[in-house]
Amino acid sequence: MRTSHVFLLLCILGAALFSSAAANNGNGPEDCCFKFYPRRVNKKLIRSYYMTDERCPKSGAILVTERFRHICADPNLSWVQGIMKSLDEQAF
Repeated sequence: MRTSHVFLLLCILGAALFSSAAANNGNGPEDCCFKFYPRRVNKKLIRSYYMTDERCPKSGAILVTERFRHICADPNLSWVQGIMKSLDEQAF
């Protein structure tokens, strides 16, 4: 009877340790773009940008507006490339 209690306690302890390890496995990217903003954005409204993580399913440029709104845009579009180039030149 005593052995079964110890075995049950070890099983519960093992399950608790496994569940906490599985819950902490959130090492994915923070910001990904799943849909791109469909319209052109005025360059004067954008204060900065950053690219999505390489682990994201789509490569995207996240444009940050003056009001700190984040807009996902397709980095292959010419107007997005123009904004990124302009902001890069302002940094120097």
